[in-house]
Amino acid sequence: MEAEAAKFIGAGLAMLALLGVGIGLGNLFSGLYQAAARNPAALNSYKTFVFIGFALTEATGLFALVIAFLILFA
Repeated sequence: MEAEAAKFIGAGLAMLALLGVGIGLGNLFSGLYQAAARNPAALNSYKTFVFIGFALTEATGLFALVIAFLILFA
């Protein structure tokens, strides 16, 4: 296998982490909507934890993107 092809395969495999990020964000906001529907008065306390979870989950996707770029261009 050529080195160039191996780089593309490695970058593609690094981007598989985005699949988990998409599923995680879907579950996160689904839980927020269900919690808000059950108890709208406590929505402000839920939103703090949801945004922290969103930031941590999205950071995982950004790390995967950085690794893929490092594989491709370094």
